[in-house]
Amino acid sequence: DPTSILNPFFVAHGASAVNWPDLVRGSLRMNASFSNNIHKHKSLVSRDDRVRLNGHKSAVLWFTGLSGAGKSSVAHAVEKSLHDLGCQAFVFDGDNVRHGLCADLGFSAEDRAENIRRIGELSKLFTETGVIALTAFISPYRVDRDRVRELVTPGDFIEIYCNCPVAVCEQRDVKGLYAKARSGVIKDFTGVSAPYEPPEAAELVLDTATLSLEECVELVLTLLREKGIFGT
Repeated sequence: DPTSILNPFFVAHGASAVNWPDLVRGSLRMNASFSNNIHKHKSLVSRDDRVRLNGHKSAVLWFTGLSGAGKSSVAHAVEKSLHDLGCQAFVFDGDNVRHGLCADLGFSAEDRAENIRRIGELSKLFTETGVIALTAFISPYRVDRDRVRELVTPGDFIEIYCNCPVAVCEQRDVKGLYAKARSGVIKDFTGVSAPYEPPEAAELVLDTATLSLEECVELVLTLLREKGIFGT
């Protein structure tokens, strides 16, 4: 089982292997019982200090949409443009995160919610360091996206909806994920066997079926300038 790992500590205590997902979930339950004994330590360097050093404000750019809608492509292109402009920016990509931080999660509604919760907390930390955090996640449920919006400082959360018809997303699907989903090989696939709830009031809607990548990037950068994130 690839999720089971040998660990000298556990071997020494009579166990031959540890199931990583079970260990993580158990640790979360255990940590919850100690929450009353945990206190925040105030940093000597404030967010404003970091913003002044960077020369720009921080924010969370939350790209949402169906698989194949262009979230990752636009997010990474915006990141590159921001970097070229001298801004501190970083992309949290859905596939990349599931190889590490969220490797123990599946695709049930509960696991999807936990996946977004973790990324929301991570994005919040990045804004506190003065970084522009870009996230590229399907994040199909409004309630999960709204929780992240409520988690961060008001005005920090910028929801960007990559709006693209499922038929166009399927045409772009070089990985063959939609075909696998329609044949039943992949379960709970958003847009096929699992729902997607479009944003009702996104800060920006990108029609990625008709707009070029360059046009999408320019629309995002224009919005950031208007909000005073950089270039002020």
